Amino acid sequence: MATWTRNPGSDWLALASPDPVKIHRAWEAGELTYLPSGRLWLAAEADLRRSADAMQRVGPEQLGPVLVFPSAELAWWLVPCNTHDELADLAQLTVRPKGWMLRCPPADRYVDGWGWLEKPDGSGLLTDPTVLSAAFELGGRLPAAAFC
Repeated sequence: MATWTRNPGSDWLALASPDPVKIHRAWEAGELTYLPSGRLWLAAEADLRRSADAMQRVGPEQLGPVLVFPSAELAWWLVPCNTHDELADLAQLTVRPKGWMLRCPPADRYVDGWGWLEKPDGSGLLTDPTVLSAAFELGGRLPAAAFC
């Protein structure tokens, strides 16, 4: 059985599930879990390399959780639930709909190759869709409003 300690990021992630206790038990056993999108966040899927570049453009103050699975070269940005339409026209991102299941490790460690490049901290901070869109667009210039 895996060593397990609770942390605010994992506690927050588990709240996305209708049964947070079940999620914590799976993580305690060293397993990945499936968390449904739409309760706390939506997942915006992108190429891992583009995501790493975009993370640098977004900057640490505005960066919400980013889950990665390097073997598949994929990343998932956790974004606000009302984001789907705002990012729909961006070819580099696929915003998964409410109810889509995200395969997920706890916030503090990798499990079976899945892990958090930017860990959830428990605050509920998500990446602003306007900032994320600008970071993925050609040139990656963030609008001046992103810094206010």
